[in-house]
Amino acid sequence: MNLANKLTLMRILLVPLFVVFMMVDAIPLNYFWALAVFGIASITDMFDGKIARKYNMITDFGKFLDPLADKILVAAALVCMTELKWTFSWVTIIILVREFVVSGVRLVAAGSEKKVVIAAGWLGKVKTAVTMIAISVLLALHILLQLSWLPVGFPVDIIGHVMMIASAVLTLWSGIQYMYDYREFIDPKK
Repeated sequence: MNLANKLTLMRILLVPLFVVFMMVDAIPLNYFWALAVFGIASITDMFDGKIARKYNMITDFGKFLDPLADKILVAAALVCMTELKWTFSWVTIIILVREFVVSGVRLVAAGSEKKVVIAAGWLGKVKTAVTMIAISVLLALHILLQLSWLPVGFPVDIIGHVMMIASAVLTLWSGIQYMYDYREFIDPKK
C-alpha cells in the first residue's frame, strides 16, 4: 500500500476517535479534541490526493477509498451533530442519501462491462470542502461556547443551521450533476 492510500486509510481509522470526542461530555474540552481529530483527518484528504498525483501513486483502490473515507468522516460528524441538535435531521438525510446514491452509481459503473472507476469530480470536491468547513466552524463555535468566550445571545444555532443548509443545497446540486453525468449507469432500460 502506497503512502497516499495509507493517509486515506488513516482518515477512516480516526473516525471512531472523533465520535468519542464528540459524544462524551466527560472528556474535558471534548469538542476541541473532536475538532483536532477532524482537522487532522481533513488534512489527510488534501494531502493524499496531492501525493498520489505528484508521485504517480494513483490507484483504483485510492480512487475508491478516498471518496469513501470522506463519506465515512462526514457521515459520522453529521450523525453526531444531529444527535446533539446542531443540525436538522433533514439536512443530514439529504447529505447521506446523496452519498449512498453516488456510492451506488460507482459500484454499478465498476461492475459494468466498461469497468469504470469514477473518481471524485470537482463539484463533489467543492461540496466535500464546504461541508468539512461548515462542520469545523460549528465545532469551533461550540468550543467557544464551552469556554464561555462568546457573548450571551450569540447566534451559534442560526449560523450553524445556515451553514449546514448551504452544505445540503450544494450536496443536492452536486448529486443531481453526478446523476446526470453518469446517467448511462442508472438507465432502467439496461
